[in-house]
Parts: sequence; structure tokens; C-alpha cells
Amino acid sequence: MTILTEQHAKKLLQKVLSFSKADECECNLNGEVGGNIRTARNTVSTAGEQSDLTLAVQSTFGKRTGVATINEFDDASLMKVVKRSEELAKLAPENPENMPIFGPQKYSKTNTAFDSTSKVTPDYRAQAAEDSIKPSKANKLVSSGFLQDETTFEAIMNSKGLFAYNKATNVDFSVTIRTEDGKGSGWATRDYSDINLLDTKEASQIAIEKSLGSVDAKEMEPGKYTVILEPAASVGLLGRLMGAMGQRQADEGRSFLSKKLKEGETGAKNKHGEKMFDERVHIYSDPNHPIAPSAPFSSDGFPRSKTDWIKGGVITNMPNSPYWAKHTDTEYVPRGGSFIMAGGDESLAEMIKNTRRGVLVTRLWYIRALDPQTLLQTGLTRDGTFYIENGKIKYPIKNFRFNESPIVMLNNIEALGKPERINGNMVPPMKIRDFTFSSLSDAV
Repeated sequence: MTILTEQHAKKLLQKVLSFSKADECECNLNGEVGGNIRTARNTVSTAGEQSDLTLAVQSTFGKRTGVATINEFDDASLMKVVKRSEELAKLAPENPENMPIFGPQKYSKTNTAFDSTSKVTPDYRAQAAEDSIKPSKANKLVSSGFLQDETTFEAIMNSKGLFAYNKATNVDFSVTIRTEDGKGSGWATRDYSDINLLDTKEASQIAIEKSLGSVDAKEMEPGKYTVILEPAASVGLLGRLMGAMGQRQADEGRSFLSKKLKEGETGAKNKHGEKMFDERVHIYSDPNHPIAPSAPFSSDGFPRSKTDWIKGGVITNMPNSPYWAKHTDTEYVPRGGSFIMAGGDESLAEMIKNTRRGVLVTRLWYIRALDPQTLLQTGLTRDGTFYIENGKIKYPIKNFRFNESPIVMLNNIEALGKPERINGNMVPPMKIRDFTFSSLSDAV
């Protein structure tokens, strides 16, 4: 019973609420089924399947709230978890920022679940792994990868009549392919809601080409370079930007969107409505996006709709909480489930062709924050970094450590390509000028 239908979930949650004696009660029911296969050294190393179903009950008396969870669903267990949440609520200190739960809401219909992904079998996973391993062996390379598919659902019901339900599917695949001597490394990743879009052979071929092409990398002096960032190289920086967009942290002076008011000056304490990036920057969320859809409601059951976060380079919306929206007399804007960055018309090949001197970066990893006020980040390039000269990839280069802020990055755009799905988001390849590489790294 791990993946419950909407009707079954609704019936179960109605039963749970019938046991509640709290002023307010909210129930969250989450389930998943899925499977995975892992490969290492050109062979399957592990494979498995998982399933889970969990209920969380939140009870509130006045401004005191308690939460209890359980994964047993007989009547006695349901009564037990409700009672436990109520006991915890009575022991909890008052929360001065407690807000009432929402009443009934209307949600858009989203296409987040695909039967093709729900029906994946162990045989499919084995064949997908073989399609990745076989070309690696043929090129005398060493492949390691991981494929995971899952079907999930979430349901929310509360004592004020709210009910929300959504079912979703997802498949993730990543592969690292290295030369036998470890001197060359390539990598590729793919993730989709619909597994019919996944081609592990195609993805692995890209990793193979990068692996073969990255052997005997040469050193280049650190400095500022024009870079072409593949989506995997920029998604981490963009994710940190989106995570720092919150209104409260800006109003309290803790983010890059904070605005210092002069003594006696009144007005917003944040940079909402200000232009901060290149005018081509358009980042938004859309539950109904055809390639990167998301649930039509947030974790508290409030509806999500298409929302612009940055448009024309201008800060258009800032996510907040119901409490902070009331505190600042602004509209409640929940975070989006994923983000989509609009792109341009140039292909990756055209970007390379139009570059006189630059660096092609496959991906960034081990990204860490240096300064929350400027969003300065550091990290390393990995699995294929190449020097470009006069429109052609000339040779592989050793990896760099970078020190860069996505704020600066999005002000130094030279070209944008077609967005691709990565980590559930849509990100275009980007050509960026003056990207800062601070030192060399001997890692492959």
C-alpha cells in the first residue's frame, strides 16, 4: 500500500483527523517505491528496491505545536500517533510566530507522474546499465554509475478542510568513466520525470568522449577567463542563489538582497524590484513545466503557480513565510518546487566556435560558501576541463579551484544556450566572461 490513490489517501487522513482533539491538526502522508542499480569497474555491484510510507501528525493548542510520525496504519497506531503529537504540543513552548493552518484551496493539474517510470523493472535497469558499460569496455575505459527510479506521492489534510494530493515519478542516472591509468575522466548525468527520455548509452558516450579527451591535461595559470559552463557546472551556483532569495533573511540584513537604510529613511529593507543582473536573466518556477514539473502546492498546502523570481535581471519576487508576510504586510509567496532559467539560441558547439580564448567546464563540485553577503563561493572543476583557442578545443587542462559569486556570473553573460534538465531544474549552458580561477588542483 506504499503508493496510495487519492481516494485511499483521503480516506485514511479523514480517519486520522477523527481522532484529533487539538485546536488544529494537520497530517502529511508520504509514500515511495523505487529501485536502483549501481555499477563499478564495468560491472554491476549492487541492485535493490525500496518502499516506504510515513505519516506525520502536527497538533496545535493555541501557539503550542507538537509533531509525531509513524509508519504503522492500523487504528490503534493511528490513535497513538495523534495522541503523541498532542502530548508533545502541550509540553512545547509557545511559538510567537505560529500561524493558523490554511482552509480549502484550489490547485492546478500538473503532469508530474508517468506510467513509464512507475513500471520500470529490474530487467530494464540491468539493460540500462549494460548500455552504459558496453561502450566503456569497448574503449578500454573504466565505468562507474548509478541509476535510481522512484514513484512518490504526498497528501496533506487538515482540520480546516484542506486536502492536497500529488503523485510524481523521477529517474536519475549518473556515470563517471575513466581511463585505466586514471589520467582521464569524463562524467554525465540525466534526470527526468518520464524514463522514456533517458538514454544511458547516449549519456555514457558523452562521458567516454570527455574521458578520452582529458588525458595528459596541461597546466594553465590561474586567473580570470572566459568560461563556457555546461548546465552541471552552473546549477550548483544557481541553486545557492535561489536558496538565498528569501525575503526574511534580506529584511534582517543577512543576504545579498539586504538593503541598508540611512538613518531616518523608511521603505523596504530588501532589493525587491531592483535590477541586479544582466537583462537576459529570467528565472522562474512553474509546476506545469513540461520537462521539469513539480507539485502544485508547497509543504503547507498553499497553492503554487508560475512565479517569476528574476525577470529582465530584476528581482521580481522573494519567497517568504505566512508569518513574515503578515509581519511585513506583504503577500505570502511560497518557494517553488524547482527553478527554470530561460536560455538563448546558441548551441554549445556555437559557443565554442565563437570563443577566441576560454575554458570549457563540464561540472563544478565540492562547492562551499565563503561570504553570504556577496554569495561568494569556492569549489573545483572536475571530469573534463578544456582549453579553447580560436573556436576549437585545443587540449585538456588541469582542474582549477574557483572563487566566484553567481551574482557576478549573471552579470557577465556573453551567451546562453537551450536549457536542459538537471537536478530537477532547467539550466542553460552559459558563456561567462571574467570567471575567477584562483588555483590549480591535481584531482582528475
